[in-house]
Amino acid sequence: MKRILASAGILLAMAMAPPPAAAQTAVTMIVNFSAGGSTDLMARMLQPELSAALGTQVVIKNSSGANGTVGALELTRSPRDGNTLLMTPGGSLVLTPHTRGANFRNADFAPVCQVVSAPIIMMTQKDSGFRSLEDVLAAARKERGALALANTGPGSTPHISSISLERLTGVEFNHIPFRGSGDVVQAMASRQITVFTDQAPLVRQYDYHPIAVYAAERMAEFPEAPTFRELGYDLTFSIWSGLYAPAGTPEAVLDRIDGACRRMMESRPVIDGLRQLNMPIQYRNRADFITYHNAEYERYEAMVKRYDLRVN
Repeated sequence: MKRILASAGILLAMAMAPPPAAAQTAVTMIVNFSAGGSTDLMARMLQPELSAALGTQVVIKNSSGANGTVGALELTRSPRDGNTLLMTPGGSLVLTPHTRGANFRNADFAPVCQVVSAPIIMMTQKDSGFRSLEDVLAAARKERGALALANTGPGSTPHISSISLERLTGVEFNHIPFRGSGDVVQAMASRQITVFTDQAPLVRQYDYHPIAVYAAERMAEFPEAPTFRELGYDLTFSIWSGLYAPAGTPEAVLDRIDGACRRMMESRPVIDGLRQLNMPIQYRNRADFITYHNAEYERYEAMVKRYDLRVN
């Protein structure tokens, strides 16, 4: 009888206990450029630490095209539950809408945290024959618009930097758009392209030769590469990247992801990993990133209007 009563007590306790918590839904991190490119490499390095900080699995999904606006648009159509994030270079959200237009508004995004800010650099294969910016400009003058210069999409930061260089030098390039830097790397390997402007980590990653840097000062990683300012062209551009959620995501959810971002960026694997990728860390928390994002949106809007940088 005692055994029966004991068994009944156990069953009663089990019936009254709350059901086990359901496994938390995996978070999808949209990367709006192709696999193998700078944004993708960075996202895959951040992935395990963000997963640990959130306490759930993070899955990367590459949705490339139209200078990152395909992936950005996908985010705007995602549920506002914090389970879909976007890792993107800022130009896709603050520059491209002004240069090409986009099927989204600035108000469609909730900035969560900025992670890096890297100058962009003009690069080439080591055996291309181009060693300096003057080599490239001389070839462009000689070929009269035929020299191919790759970019990651019309209206992208690298594309606009190249158009700005054209305006200051009077040369004309043949601008070749790709879906992402990973695709350009393949074209470089097959010798379809010899000159490319993008984030500096690709130089070390693929053993390219740095020609010149769109930065205020020379990079410690490439001390031999002059800045465009040194060469007489007052041009500075950088590619900063961060995490976004869809606008309308609950504040408590955004705060939780913001806290996870901070823990991710303070972790030793991320600090060491970004250093190995030559990605300069520029962390901004949610409040600071919102302010910075909006300021950049307005700055590029004014720049595009002033210099008529809108492209087809």
